[in-house]
Amino acid sequence: MPIRPSTAALALRRRRQSGRIVASSAGWAVAEVEAALEVPADPSAAAFFDVDNTMMQGASIYYFARGLAKRKYFTSGDLVRFAYQQARFRLLASEHAGTVAGAKSAALAFIAGWQVQDMERLCEEIFDELMADRIWSGTRALAQLHLDAGQRVWLVTAAPVELGRIIAQRLGLTGAIGTVAEILDGVYTGRLVGDLMHGPEKAAAITALAQVERLDLQRCAAYSDSVNDTPMLSTVGYAVAVNPDPALRREARKRGWEIRDFRTGRKAAKIAVPAALATGVLMGGVATAAALRRRRVPTI
Repeated sequence: MPIRPSTAALALRRRRQSGRIVASSAGWAVAEVEAALEVPADPSAAAFFDVDNTMMQGASIYYFARGLAKRKYFTSGDLVRFAYQQARFRLLASEHAGTVAGAKSAALAFIAGWQVQDMERLCEEIFDELMADRIWSGTRALAQLHLDAGQRVWLVTAAPVELGRIIAQRLGLTGAIGTVAEILDGVYTGRLVGDLMHGPEKAAAITALAQVERLDLQRCAAYSDSVNDTPMLSTVGYAVAVNPDPALRREARKRGWEIRDFRTGRKAAKIAVPAALATGVLMGGVATAAALRRRRVPTI
């Protein structure tokens, strides 16, 4: 004679079966909701963001230099010379091509002899320490809008591409275009590959990337604070002046470009000094680069 389950056991079995059905139904519902919310990729459109004063307050390379000085890779006096060269570049670069050409030979010379892995480690540490809190939440939200629309987002900066990549990774962006230093056997030679990622070079870089990635530049967007980036802004179909300098504000109004300003009163004044002193630090003169080369090379 077979053993029949008790009434209580039958009730428990029914509840378990019912629970499995409910759980399965819930799982299907979640899957359906996720599928409905998933945004299809938009492979022909992308956004390009300048970094300094656009994505973050001040200049990334200035804060990178501060982080290096704190770690005794060079002195505070070197940092002052960096700031001087930055201010000079900020004032002259847009009018004097020779300033940029001369800066090319000096840019990145201070990292000659450094290992790439050391540079990347320092970029990560210094971003988390000095830059993360300086990201403009408004600009970051603009980038997220493009990501949410299924588009890719690249940073475009005159800073070393390694620093640009770290910032992009930390912000969850697609990647970065930046100034490229020559590498031999995992060590920086102190020479550049190509030109500084500045002015017309940014426009050329995103045009080249568009060809590789099959982007329709008329469907792409670009964001910057500086009139020096007018070539990049002019290359895409949708240009936005973010925290613009006076010259770019005038240009944006003339061309009908959108203007977004996330600075307010005292906050704008606070960032004015590092902005003015920092934008050209990467293009510091030969004397500054030579002083830095005499400092110790980082090791793990």
